[in-house]
Amino acid sequence: MRRSRKVKILATLGPASSDEAMIRKLFDAGADVFRINMSHTDHDSMRTLVGRIRSVEEAVGRPIGILADLQGPKLRVGKFANGKEELTVGQTFTLDDNADLGTSVRVHLPHPEILKSVQEGHRLLIDDGKLELRAVKTDGKSIVCTVVAGNKISDKKGVSLPDTDLPVGALTEKDRKDLDAVLETGVDWVALSFIQRPEDLAEARKIAQGRALLLSKIEKPQAVARLAEIIELSDALMVARGDLGVEMPIESVPGIQKQITRAARRAGKPVVVATQMLESMITAPVPTRAEVSDVATAVFEGADAIMLSAESAAGQYPVESVATMNRIAERVEKDPTYPGIINAQRSQPEATGADAISLAAREIAETLKLSAIITYTASGTTGLRAARERPQVPIIALSPILATARRLSMLWGTHCVVSPDAVDLDDMVDRACNVAFNEGFAAGGDRVIITAGVPLRTPGSTNMLRIAYVGPEGKGSR
Repeated sequence: MRRSRKVKILATLGPASSDEAMIRKLFDAGADVFRINMSHTDHDSMRTLVGRIRSVEEAVGRPIGILADLQGPKLRVGKFANGKEELTVGQTFTLDDNADLGTSVRVHLPHPEILKSVQEGHRLLIDDGKLELRAVKTDGKSIVCTVVAGNKISDKKGVSLPDTDLPVGALTEKDRKDLDAVLETGVDWVALSFIQRPEDLAEARKIAQGRALLLSKIEKPQAVARLAEIIELSDALMVARGDLGVEMPIESVPGIQKQITRAARRAGKPVVVATQMLESMITAPVPTRAEVSDVATAVFEGADAIMLSAESAAGQYPVESVATMNRIAERVEKDPTYPGIINAQRSQPEATGADAISLAAREIAETLKLSAIITYTASGTTGLRAARERPQVPIIALSPILATARRLSMLWGTHCVVSPDAVDLDDMVDRACNVAFNEGFAAGGDRVIITAGVPLRTPGSTNMLRIAYVGPEGKGSR
């Protein structure tokens, strides 16, 4: 099944979309990659979902990517004697290490790392920013705060710390167990939540050992401040706008989204834009105009993928949400201004032979109006380079490795096909032309451009360009 758009769609699975029939409907509606949120999924349910996705993959005959999203360190206050309390702006409220039930003037904070790290003047945001506290006195065991905004607090509400750099890694004990479990099932991507610093990726990478690629979710100001270092150590990025909008001024999020998207594109790393993209479709069959514009903006920016969260996981209209996102993306990419915007954001290639080949392939394909760029890739690196160029023509990535094809399913403009290694150069051309013909990218008499490495089957050796005519039955004419 060929998509008629370049941006990819991630759909989160959940109570509204966990059976195999619904997963198939979401794929048919336009989902390219499925996200499993480990915050709400136990290991048995996760294994079941992975098995159902793989069954759909086999049925449709297309590689489908799976992203397992780890919960990360969830920081929460303790419980209250009355379940909740009313506060007053200007009053004093304390968070401490006392395990007693909370009152109107204090509550237990079961996170000693916060008690030791927060300094005078730091902000503490409770319940997604609905309550803002500012620390006025700390002693390592308690934080005495002033209520700056908001007037309610209740059991187990989350705590965000936009001004505090916590001396803890991104992986909790739950995350380590979840990571081991998802790696055993063969998921393609693992998303790391609440990354603060590049070192936060080290433990996950050591555990993964290449069995899955790592996606860093940018949702804290500390991560934005060290974005370049985090990009270098990540395989992909996600603009996680929900928590980002809590910990940073909400009006700064659109600009940060553009910064992250463009930085990832320059680095040749996939970037996903996520959170509340079609939020109203959780309960309504159509989105708001503002939501349509939000999705369109991410597509115009050249993001590799756009993501649905609760809309497809727990909403009343999961299939309609995917179909709507698909239609928006298709329409944007047909807009006459789209190519110019994408071209204006293109960065210079790195000074390597493989990057030069990818640049040349795009320029030749666009100048000669070829039907497709076909790249042979075992590790996926050549596919990444081809997508980094954001060509106007489709990219077909041929790989003998199913895991590589699944990983590349999140990549902008890339149609992934699992194909055995070519025997020789003539076979390579024939295979490429045959795939382009059978997958609907080229007709007899059309031309395609092929990139590969010579000698064949040598990883990282992309050094060859070949223009080929597609024969009447899909064979290459040289």
